[in-house]
Amino acid sequence: QVQLVESGGGLVQTGGSLRLSCTASGRTFSSYAMGWFRQAPGKEREFVAAIDWNGGRTSYADSVKGRFTISRDNAKNSVDLQLNSLKPEDTAVYYCAADVRGGYITPSSPSDYHYWGQGTQVTVSS
Repeated sequence: QVQLVESGGGLVQTGGSLRLSCTASGRTFSSYAMGWFRQAPGKEREFVAAIDWNGGRTSYADSVKGRFTISRDNAKNSVDLQLNSLKPEDTAVYYCAADVRGGYITPSSPSDYHYWGQGTQVTVSS
């Protein structure tokens, strides 16, 4: 069983920045691919970013490329998402997720992930 806990959400103005963190339980975190997703009210959960087991590969949704950066620290069992140049359309609940298949993968479909955190709210005011 893997437990994921997100933190770092909040209210920020357009153009501002936030850093989200996700801490995982379990000794095999370093073998997991990790992803961030978001869900706005009335919309489906959408892919934001993913990182492979050792941080060598990353992928991003087109809507966040150049603004968001995903990183991980396997020694701390954590994966972060740096959000810069935030826009009102970035407002959503952000979730981290773990794909236990491991390997050099950066999956973008929610169905590829096995464990999810509870989410953290990000609100960007205009």
